[in-house]
Amino acid sequence: MTDPNGIGAHFGEPKARSLTVRPVRDARFSVTRLQCRLNGALSRVVSLPADDAYFLMFYFKDVMHCDVVAGESDSEIRRYRQGSICLVDLVQGASIRLVSDLDSLAFHLPRALFREVSEFSHAPAATALRCRRGEIDDVMHNLALALLPLLAESESEPGPVLQHIAVAICAHLLHSYPDRATLSGGPDLSVWQEKAAKDFMVDHWAKDFSMAAAAAAANLSEGDFAAAFVAVTGQTPEEWLIRYRIGRAKRYLIEEGWSCAKVAASCGYADETRFIEAFREVTGVTPAVWRARWLQ
Repeated sequence: MTDPNGIGAHFGEPKARSLTVRPVRDARFSVTRLQCRLNGALSRVVSLPADDAYFLMFYFKDVMHCDVVAGESDSEIRRYRQGSICLVDLVQGASIRLVSDLDSLAFHLPRALFREVSEFSHAPAATALRCRRGEIDDVMHNLALALLPLLAESESEPGPVLQHIAVAICAHLLHSYPDRATLSGGPDLSVWQEKAAKDFMVDHWAKDFSMAAAAAAANLSEGDFAAAFVAVTGQTPEEWLIRYRIGRAKRYLIEEGWSCAKVAASCGYADETRFIEAFREVTGVTPAVWRARWLQ
């Protein structure tokens, strides 16, 4: 349970449990369980040194923090939702100020690891990732939950399960968050504009709203917002919203056992038929078939 990158210590939690593995060849994958309590303090500054790596956080609970840049005022304090991720490039290091307790998993992911995974699996050849800020990620949620029992075990040496999960996480990031703007040299949508627009859509996900309102949240015209959103995410805002709604619908179908009619009404669809059509468009099957397969 050693922490070769000192992630726990950087967060003021030197005894945080950590797992490390070489899932492909030489590059190391590490994950650390962070449960930081401010214990009455107003904040805690966390600084990570420069490294040829990415740093990924998965949040089990809502958290509030801001960026800290030397010689500049702190950035705006923002909320990062339960079930979301934060992905940053450590090429110049990174610092944040925590202003609430933190319950998360933290991953140190060297660039060399992504190159190895790309060669080993069917992941994309390009290994540059786009920074994410508060991106809801159901795949990472499931993988994070699979890691918790491993982190709770007392064994010093992780088993092959950790290797498989490590490869799955890297492949997922390569597939889901390539730096398309860098690859294409296309129009830019800043990380913060993207977060503001997606936060608006998540806040209103079950309601009927115009994409002009989401564009306004990013301080862009609707046309510029749509073009920039496609350039950096590979999908339109409408497609992103549909996938988010279907992700929520899946939880209701499995965790709550709701009927399709109730799920449709709760997820912003005018009727059950439109919900089923949208679900089939995203998953390839109807909600009933998907739930039956999941419960097998």
